[in-house]
Amino acid sequence: MGQGWSWSGFADYLFNPYILQGAVTTLWLTLAAIAGGLLLGCALALARLSRHRWLSAPAHFYIWVFRGTPLLVQLIIIYTGLPQMGLKLSVIESALLGLILNEAAYLAEIVRGGIQSIPAGQTNAARAMGFTGAQTMRYVVLPQAMRLIIPTLGNSINGLLKTTSVTSVISMEELLRRTQVLIQEKFMVLELFLVAAIYYLLMTTAWDLIQRRIERHFGRAYGHGAESKSHGPVPGEAALEQR
Repeated sequence: MGQGWSWSGFADYLFNPYILQGAVTTLWLTLAAIAGGLLLGCALALARLSRHRWLSAPAHFYIWVFRGTPLLVQLIIIYTGLPQMGLKLSVIESALLGLILNEAAYLAEIVRGGIQSIPAGQTNAARAMGFTGAQTMRYVVLPQAMRLIIPTLGNSINGLLKTTSVTSVISMEELLRRTQVLIQEKFMVLELFLVAAIYYLLMTTAWDLIQRRIERHFGRAYGHGAESKSHGPVPGEAALEQR
């Protein structure tokens, strides 16, 4: 089997439960990492935008470090380095921590860029109408920033689906790792890697369809007649648009 292409081998492993479970692991690993990364990333973005140096400086340093070093190196440090300092994590914990910490650095810049893209006149007008800082962020800044954040965030999720394969270096039982295990047993390199590639392609394609629907949803929210489809405009919104 290892000496040439095997259609039967390819077909046998296309729906193999062992491979399917690896794909499921890749999916939940992606969802957990993006959820944790987004929460931490939003906090980092707000810290970066803070006027207080003691908040913005550490956030800037964090983003600089995690964007400037490879995820592979970060995972190895977490999995093999932390135990030397007395903190031993399991493979799953190490993979999740590494992905979340790394993704947060990129998502922080996405969120920060989206927020900063909103003209200062919008926030000034909101403040003039008596909105608090939290209300301005919720009703004025974020709804507009989301239109810019969503497409880039969607691309990050697409990339993260494939980036989870890096966790195979610490023996995380995701799609690539399970594919490699089968290759060592069955010696069908091309067949099994092609199966893995098909699974990655299916997952990223499915997400692409979901992302398009999300983008259309947020796009419609600011189209003509959007107010009639919603529960009504936010108080003061019409005055803000006039300004």
